[in-house]
Amino acid sequence: MPTISANGLEIAYGVAGAGPPLVLLHGASSSGQADFEAQLPVLSGAFRCVVPDARGHAGTRWDAADGFRYDWLVDDVLAFADALGLATFHLLGFSMGAATALAFAVRHPARLRTMVLVGISTEREPRASVARRLFDPARIEADDPAWGAELSARHDEVQGPGAWQRLLPAVARDVADQELHGPSELVRIDCPVLVAVGDRDPFVPVDQAWRLKRQLPDARLFVAPDCGHEVLLRRPALATEALATFYRSTGAVAARRAGVAAAAAAPPGPPHSSARAGTAGPLQPDTDWLKEAAR
Repeated sequence: MPTISANGLEIAYGVAGAGPPLVLLHGASSSGQADFEAQLPVLSGAFRCVVPDARGHAGTRWDAADGFRYDWLVDDVLAFADALGLATFHLLGFSMGAATALAFAVRHPARLRTMVLVGISTEREPRASVARRLFDPARIEADDPAWGAELSARHDEVQGPGAWQRLLPAVARDVADQELHGPSELVRIDCPVLVAVGDRDPFVPVDQAWRLKRQLPDARLFVAPDCGHEVLLRRPALATEALATFYRSTGAVAARRAGVAAAAAAPPGPPHSSARAGTAGPLQPDTDWLKEAAR
């Protein structure tokens, strides 16, 4: 995987496809390749998918013994996007990645064309309790050695032996005390948002996902039936269709947001330019999901 210097890290990332930029943020203990393997073949037909590994995960070296905070992940995303020259982009996050995406959107709403949040809420429980139990290294080694071996295979080559045993408790501690966003902050997020949740998600009950959707100015809710936390992996066909519907229906808005940002960043035109102030040309949807969905 290539790496890029951003926020004091060498962030490892993958790229697939061509088109408008879509940054995908994976969940805790995982990697972008693992969490989005079912969607990337389709998404890369409409977007340039950029999939970074979070600090301390897979290819992005960081020792969690030095701490781990979601606030740092938000700064990492900002520096990563800047390093790649992404003035605006689509953002999709799962679990830890969704928490990062939500905080990024609160701080930098104008940078986003659209956002997808999978498996996150703005309420601390039951997320904190489930994370504390699930991310206990002693429990994993005793009760789920196969997962422990998977974690070692995913992280040890870059992070060093036993890195996951430091990482997971550090993530759980941060879930327990990270900043929670209220209505006065969520109202700043003016891009189209899709909130997705499994109807059996132990981290995020459906009513919490519904409350999050209700607090966002332009949001819709997708509930995956008979599904736990990993909506994208466990219900890939339904999740991909929900994404297709969302991106197809919000294409014109996404194009407008990209155009406004580009116009704001452009240098002033010549004094006698014939271009009308405040216009960014004809608006076109920046995805072609109709063609993709027909395949």
